[in-house]
Amino acid sequence: MMDNIFGIAGTALNAQLTRMNATASNLANASTVASSDQEAFRAKRPLFRAIVDDMINKSNTNNTQDTRGGVKIEKLIDDPAPVRRQFDPHSPVADKDGYVYQSNVNEVSEMVEMMAAARSYQNSVETVNTAKHLMMRTLDVMRS
Repeated sequence: MMDNIFGIAGTALNAQLTRMNATASNLANASTVASSDQEAFRAKRPLFRAIVDDMINKSNTNNTQDTRGGVKIEKLIDDPAPVRRQFDPHSPVADKDGYVYQSNVNEVSEMVEMMAAARSYQNSVETVNTAKHLMMRTLDVMRS
């Protein structure tokens, strides 16, 4: 049972770390420009899926623990928000009409996302610490 708690918390830690990395990448690319809508950077969002089925656990041969109740990173997807088009005829990447295409990253939203991911990560760390503490207390009681 305790290993299940650690396994679930481990999947949550991994998911939130992926979320924070995606947010950091989005912020790093927030001010990039491109010469077309198709080339413009689009914010990345991790798509999570709850692990609720034994088939998911058995298909992952690297994970020997039962993590039913945890979370799996399904994939990274592009944010569907439109990119911004700005008139800048002096830019070296401007298209033939003088426009550049900016990323669809909203820095304020990304900072909120980063704080939420960090908070979720910290909650998972606290879960691990609490489970460890309870396990140690159980051992102390058994020794007495």
